[in-house]
Amino acid sequence: MRISTILPAALALVLLSGCAHNRVHGRSGPDEFTVARQAPLVIPPDFSLTPPKPGAARANDVSANAQALDALFGGAAQRSAGEAATISQAGIDNDDPGIRSSVGDPGTTVVDKGTTTRDIVSAPEGDGQTARTSTPK
Repeated sequence: MRISTILPAALALVLLSGCAHNRVHGRSGPDEFTVARQAPLVIPPDFSLTPPKPGAARANDVSANAQALDALFGGAAQRSAGEAATISQAGIDNDDPGIRSSVGDPGTTVVDKGTTTRDIVSAPEGDGQTARTSTPK
């Protein structure tokens, strides 16, 4: 019975001694309210750079298609036969830079897919188990 009361008291004393303030033991820790200012970053001038010429292409200009391929496939690494075939079928350099301006143009030819496509798009949501469609003859 005596051990059952001494052991928890000793354990509590050991655990609470970790909560003692450092200055009691003669040590002082860092002051969290002291803020030291650091010098601002300074970029030294590079006199070998020349200003760009008006109308000239940017030196670091990379097409969006090349950036996407670099992000997807990791740049100029060796490609497997499957990756090379996929990239060539996707049309690696066939992008049209002005496509966004021609999409809304009234002169753009639009193919009418008919009522079947409209019916599929406007169909109510469901699990697809009872979906039915018919094609015109």
